[in-house]
Amino acid sequence: MTEVVHDLHQARILAAAEAHFGRPVRGVTAPGGRGRSSLRLHFDDVTVIGTMRPEPRRTRHEARILQRLDGRSDDLPGFLGMHTDVLFQSDVGDRRLNQQVALGDGPGAVDLAAGAVGALFRLQRAARGAGLVWTLPRLGAGRDWIRHLVDGVDVLRDWAGPAPRSFDRAAACEALARRARHFVKWDSRSGNAALGDDGRVRWFDFEYSGARHGAEDLAWLIGDETWPVAPGDMVDVVIDAYDHGSGRDIADYLEYLSIYVTFHVLQRLRLIRDEACQRGWLTLDRVRQLDDAGLHPDCQRQLLRVGRYFSAQAKVTSPLTGLFDTAVQALAAERDLAADRDLGHAAG
Repeated sequence: MTEVVHDLHQARILAAAEAHFGRPVRGVTAPGGRGRSSLRLHFDDVTVIGTMRPEPRRTRHEARILQRLDGRSDDLPGFLGMHTDVLFQSDVGDRRLNQQVALGDGPGAVDLAAGAVGALFRLQRAARGAGLVWTLPRLGAGRDWIRHLVDGVDVLRDWAGPAPRSFDRAAACEALARRARHFVKWDSRSGNAALGDDGRVRWFDFEYSGARHGAEDLAWLIGDETWPVAPGDMVDVVIDAYDHGSGRDIADYLEYLSIYVTFHVLQRLRLIRDEACQRGWLTLDRVRQLDDAGLHPDCQRQLLRVGRYFSAQAKVTSPLTGLFDTAVQALAAERDLAADRDLGHAAG
């Protein structure tokens, strides 16, 4: 559900829209809730998304991505122009993928996954065709960034103890240090995609796009703590949609994907634990509505299951599989203890 906006601070987007399109805006709603960068602007016959990021350079970067890919791919919003620091883009729909996949009464979850994954591969192909990748910032290129990613394994310490000695952090860092040869949308969680009236999945929010290996986009989706599709099914979806024209061996691609997913879910776990300590837990419906971090115990369990599966698929991460297993058991014990405590309170 969108939220009607009364915040006068958003007047700049409204004024820019009327100046850019030369006609009045009849209504304004906030698809992501108040405080977000994008607003849905309602004209007489169409809705448009107006975006003004806190950092103008991010807005300009996103505008450049949309402009370069405009006409080359139908898997992202159309570029409708810039006015001052406001980007205008086509409205890809209000049926967010994270909410649609949870409904269970529309297209099957695996079908939605196939649509989302296929769109990501097509976006990368369009970016290659536009020569865009060579002009983009290299993401995750620094040694410190990669080491921080690998050190995410320490988030499991409270549940499962330290990582085993057989886990080679230096080898894991080396496996993640790939050349930036492909476009990545980045932050491709399911809340950043929507189903259009034509049933097509389209991705939005490109302000952090850059260049890296390319499998990171798939990892963001697979490692989305609200994403319900089983890991094995996601691998099948990736294989079916794989872009063989990219010039990469699929076996090598899948191995790297497994390694990256393993460490990505650890980062998501770390984020959730930190946020939960500060803000407490939310309902799953609220998490999906706000497109928020997965502040719900079920989200932690999902991440641990995904990490357990993918860690077992690559030699460098296989020593962590048992650690994930132990963490799953510890989290289940925490849940049972909490349930017993609640039952005791109710009886009292």
